[in-house]
Amino acid sequence: MTRSTVFTPFDIVDGDRKKGVVLLADHARRDLPEEYGSLGLPASEFDRHIAYDIGVETVTRELAAALDAPAVLAGFSRLLIDPNRGEDDPTMIRQLYDGTVVPGNYPIAPEERERRLDRFYRPYHDAVGAMIASVAHASGKAPFILSVHSFTPAMQGIVRPWHVGVLWDRDDRVARPLIDMLAQDKSLVVGDNEPYDGALRGDTMFRHAIVNGYAHALIEIRQDLIADRAGALAWAERLAPIVDAIDRRADIHQVKMFGSRTGPV
Repeated sequence: MTRSTVFTPFDIVDGDRKKGVVLLADHARRDLPEEYGSLGLPASEFDRHIAYDIGVETVTRELAAALDAPAVLAGFSRLLIDPNRGEDDPTMIRQLYDGTVVPGNYPIAPEERERRLDRFYRPYHDAVGAMIASVAHASGKAPFILSVHSFTPAMQGIVRPWHVGVLWDRDDRVARPLIDMLAQDKSLVVGDNEPYDGALRGDTMFRHAIVNGYAHALIEIRQDLIADRAGALAWAERLAPIVDAIDRRADIHQVKMFGSRTGPV
């Protein structure tokens, strides 16, 4: 974890916006502004999945470089506020996470909640929206959005067998070929809407892709596979040709409204 008095809520990796691809990493970092200290937690908690998605920053940056595609990475720990939640989601600022009580989040006044939204959450989403709009303008077509995440090998004592999972709601234009191409490697256990369900109202994919009819998917890579740089590089190399092949499909850069399993869009 790093802390700074000059805190940036997002980081931009530039690339060829004419390609029509945008990479996102909602949980790339575990940083906190200096004023928040450690939210009352020991430093060891910031090495856990509760603080950030382990390995995702390296995977996203390397994948962006391989594709020459732009990326937007959140610059703050999900313990401060989770950008992959809707503003009305009670888990957006967690007071308890996988057995850990977060003292700096309990109790939290409405004014502090709004402050975190204004300083961190909304600037990140503004940057995501601006990047997607810029890519749409530069490419002259509907963007293809891929969100990169990682998951812990076990949660609440339950072992997760998947090496990688692809999350989606109703639009399967990216998810289906991504699952199929990953599954061609018989050594991989590939989850279809595992270890989570991709239908989450108000999350990043809902907010920026589903409501706009943009092709998208969220990929979850098991954290022990990308915890070191070698593993992260290997996964970026694995994903680059797959993402590039999907990007070339005829239906990917068209606006199509599929709706959501969570309700009306």
